[in-house]
Amino acid sequence: MRKATKIFAMITIVALVTGLAAYVEAQRGGRGNMTAEQRAERAERQRQEIEHMYAMERPIEALDSVWIEELTWMEVRDAIAGGKTTAIVSTGGIEQNGPFLATGKHNYVLQGACEGIARKLGNALCAPIIKLVPEGSHDPKSGAMIYSGSISLRQETFEMVLEDVGESLKQHGFEHIIFIGDSGGNQTGMGNAATTLNERWGETRAHYVPEFYRYRDVFTYMEDKLGIAEGENDGHHDDYVITTIMMVTDPETVRYQQRMDAGVASINGLSIEDLEHSIEIGKKLLQFRVDTTVEAINAAIWGP
Repeated sequence: MRKATKIFAMITIVALVTGLAAYVEAQRGGRGNMTAEQRAERAERQRQEIEHMYAMERPIEALDSVWIEELTWMEVRDAIAGGKTTAIVSTGGIEQNGPFLATGKHNYVLQGACEGIARKLGNALCAPIIKLVPEGSHDPKSGAMIYSGSISLRQETFEMVLEDVGESLKQHGFEHIIFIGDSGGNQTGMGNAATTLNERWGETRAHYVPEFYRYRDVFTYMEDKLGIAEGENDGHHDDYVITTIMMVTDPETVRYQQRMDAGVASINGLSIEDLEHSIEIGKKLLQFRVDTTVEAINAAIWGP
């Protein structure tokens, strides 16, 4: 591990220990009956207890996962200390996606995409997917909110969530926070959040990476490299790219068997009847997105 990373990690731990001691002290209460000296002694004992906890060795082998929510706090602590100091914050959505795709379409895409990006970077972990995003107004209803099942956040709420997530990750020692999104309505908010955080911190630590959402490049790759081109649009909020990528995560999210049974296992003129072939195409499209996004992230952090 780089010397600078070690030093930064130690500074972060000291800050966390101090903050946790103050938090525990406040939560326990009873301060009104204590003298200033007694409060100081108590706070020091708590600080030492927390510092001891942070110095504890992990008693079990770490799980092989890049998802923060799947790891124990010790596994996250050790991953950061070991050099995994980039955190990826991905944003999806809950919206109508035609008659075949689950409303969590973008979130299923991000399950495979974020993991692939983090593992290819080698120094990154994935924050939990932000599944609730702006999808239209509530009253009067607009955008995806016209359709059953869609859930929408106000733009200001969305941006505040992103800022709070970014702040949380920074406090734990992540040196770079990456924002990527799989929906068009998320892009402006992620850019705004990254700008706000960097201005607040006085340094460029948050990075909005729009390259992840350049679907036109994915279609070009599919046509030029894989020799696959869509036909006439079926008029659904759906396409072959998104369908096959979702099938990599779970064919049920695109209602594969139900479509087979009903004789509608195609989208925009392209069949998905061959399950194995469709998933293989989805893997190639997903890998293309992973590769281009990793290149963009490295350029954002280190320069072209």
